[in-house]
Amino acid sequence: MNEHIFISHATPEDNEFTIWLASRLEMMGYNVWIDKNNLLGGERFWPTIQKAVQNSSKVLLVYSKHIVTEEGVLKQGVENEIEYAKSIANGRQDYLIPLHIDDSGFNLAIGLPNINQIPFNQNWAEGFKQLVRKLEKDQVPKNNEISSSFTNWYENEYISKCSIIAQKELYYSSWWTVKEMPITFFMYQFETREQAKAVCDNEINQTVPISLQSNVLVTFEKELNFQISKDGQTFEIKPKQIYSFKIHDICSIDSKVFPTQIDVENSLKRFLKLLISKILKNKGRRDHKLANKNYAYYLPAYRDEKAITIEYKFSKKTKKKSIFGKYKNIGNWHYAISVYPMLYPFFGYSIKPHILFSSDGFKIIEDDKKTHSYRREKGSRFFNEEWRDMYLAFIQGIIDIDGEIKIKVTRDNEYFKMKLYPEFFWSEVGYNDPQSRMSIEHVENYLNEDDEND
Repeated sequence: MNEHIFISHATPEDNEFTIWLASRLEMMGYNVWIDKNNLLGGERFWPTIQKAVQNSSKVLLVYSKHIVTEEGVLKQGVENEIEYAKSIANGRQDYLIPLHIDDSGFNLAIGLPNINQIPFNQNWAEGFKQLVRKLEKDQVPKNNEISSSFTNWYENEYISKCSIIAQKELYYSSWWTVKEMPITFFMYQFETREQAKAVCDNEINQTVPISLQSNVLVTFEKELNFQISKDGQTFEIKPKQIYSFKIHDICSIDSKVFPTQIDVENSLKRFLKLLISKILKNKGRRDHKLANKNYAYYLPAYRDEKAITIEYKFSKKTKKKSIFGKYKNIGNWHYAISVYPMLYPFFGYSIKPHILFSSDGFKIIEDDKKTHSYRREKGSRFFNEEWRDMYLAFIQGIIDIDGEIKIKVTRDNEYFKMKLYPEFFWSEVGYNDPQSRMSIEHVENYLNEDDEND
């Protein structure tokens, strides 16, 4: 009786998808067989593979550009598995199912263009749903006990090599906090938005950051200039009301009319977003609007821009790190961050990482399908250490010559300053990263979760 699903994949470049697929099929109750030697870069044993194909209810071919050589010829091992699967199909419909996981053409192998391929190249989750519907329609048997040789191998061979170890390690969080800022901020309420904007645009007021929010101006400046010049005349626009709040007291605001505690917190968050945007743009970072309407900030590929020297907390060790680079013949990749103001448990920002792509080093590619494909491939090369170093390089790349990350926020020369490192913590245990490319799934889930929440 055919009991398992055989997954055929060509090279370690497709390991991440193959392990992802096998683990989810087994969670659905299917018995799965994959070539574990190939996953670890070992020798392929054809008799073992041949027997595994014979005992399979379906053969799933991981279809990507890696199934062919640089000359465009189908790799021998893949060709053997495809042809053998065809030879023993015995009239069974859709016994061989290609799973198309990248932007390669549909004609990499003779005969495959005529076989329905399930698309995974845009979204693995959607492709998996379609595959499961097909398996259920064809009544592929499930195992009552969700366990198999793959499960045992994954736990005993792969995971065991990525074990937790006893060593003290420093970890950086995604919290980037404020080092110093004025203790009081002000909300100037005007009768109309037009009045508020006119005062905001005052030349004197433009010397300090001001956040325009409907008919309210939010700023650290305690003495705005209300003189407005128009049509050769000068007149004064007085605010309807001026509110001041101590930073450490905003949790205790008890008002049922404007401004309520929520009003104050939201106003402060918008102001914090304005401040960090000005700091980043003053240092040559550009913004790119994301699908969730937030902005990601990136460093364009300036010709004279050098790799950033990063320093680690509590260490004399330094490293050169670039946060952009060439990407194939397409253009450039850019490490980017989006920032989300937070008031608890710290005043500062929650940071989310992104990978953007530009055609000329400056203008970000807007095509979502292409960007998704590029990001998945480029991101698969980054492990935790790589993400950490780009994160530190991005922050330390905006430090002033006087060793500060700051912006002037009042005419009395008060400053808003950021810490030079994100928040960190010590752990008594460490973790051995896997040697296979497994980090991309975590990164993609992180970014997708970000999009859903915002």
